[in-house]
Amino acid sequence: MVPEQDLEAVVDELRRLRTRVPQLTGALAAGVDGLVVAHDTPGVDPEGLAALTAAALGVAVRVADATGHGGFRELLVRGEHGYIATYAAGRTAVLTLLTQDRVNVGRLHLEGRRAGARIGELLDAAEAAAAATRPTARTTPAPRTRPTRAPRTTATEARTATDS
Repeated sequence: MVPEQDLEAVVDELRRLRTRVPQLTGALAAGVDGLVVAHDTPGVDPEGLAALTAAALGVAVRVADATGHGGFRELLVRGEHGYIATYAAGRTAVLTLLTQDRVNVGRLHLEGRRAGARIGELLDAAEAAAAATRPTARTTPAPRTRPTRAPRTTATEARTATDS
């Protein structure tokens, strides 16, 4: 879980991004697992968009891998009414931006990459801090104990009452 102050910093970054790119109609930070981290998406269901982003990300990662073009950096979809751009944001998150069709795509990429990097720094730092406060797992295995067994008896030792 991301601390409240880090979530506020992510939301602030989304708001600043909307002022730098006026044609932006929505912004969403989500985990690569499809869970919403923060959003500013009026008129769009953030949970649904996060889930769809995760699905598109999975395909994009596979295409980049299959073609030998390295790790995922960004994905751009152009629809009849605008663009949907997704940028890597640290190790475990992505930034998805929704725009009008008249957006300057170069400006969108410039600002989206910067915001993705900033959000990635915030979330990666929050994750590292959370990992540092968790109790460490035991690195040495617990000693094995074996149940006690009854001693084995041989055929000569195993006499019954009728044998004597």
